[in-house]
Amino acid sequence: MSDNSPPPPPEQPQPSPWGPPAAPPGTPRTGLIVSLAVGGGLVVAGALVALVYSLMDSVSDSIALPPARSDAPSSEPYEEEPVKEEPEPVASGPAAEGDVTVTKCTRDSLIGWPHADLKIVNGSGSPAGYVVFVEFLDAKGAVLTDGVATTDDVAPGASVEVEAQGVGEVPTGTKCRVKQVTRDPM
Repeated sequence: MSDNSPPPPPEQPQPSPWGPPAAPPGTPRTGLIVSLAVGGGLVVAGALVALVYSLMDSVSDSIALPPARSDAPSSEPYEEEPVKEEPEPVASGPAAEGDVTVTKCTRDSLIGWPHADLKIVNGSGSPAGYVVFVEFLDAKGAVLTDGVATTDDVAPGASVEVEAQGVGEVPTGTKCRVKQVTRDPM
């Protein structure tokens, strides 16, 4: 055989080695395929949204409706039992306000919130729990904020120290005042 091969058939021209690559055979349909895929996805998504909406609508209708009541009269009305109110126990001894003294009234230097150190001495004849409400006042006597302190099971004659924390920033020179004391016998 010789180096001379027959020329290629005229239907398929041979590409030049320096030219762009030859186009693939057949007609390109990628645009059509992508368009159909996107359109189909949108149709499926719309169908799912419609299905979820109809299910949620039917569920909310069934939840919102109260159960149907019978129009038949009841056999007999029931009788209510009277509730006996128990009197609150009263601690013996002097008023609870006299049991609490403010030992220190300070303002936190970092955040500026006030707190009051309190000393509670149980002046009653039985163990008691205390709830103490404290007001924090400015120099003119206006209430800036308030705080609360609690303690449980203070024996008669015993003393405890608690802290009432105020909320919010206050100026220096803030004063403390006991507003209310509740003593609950144990």
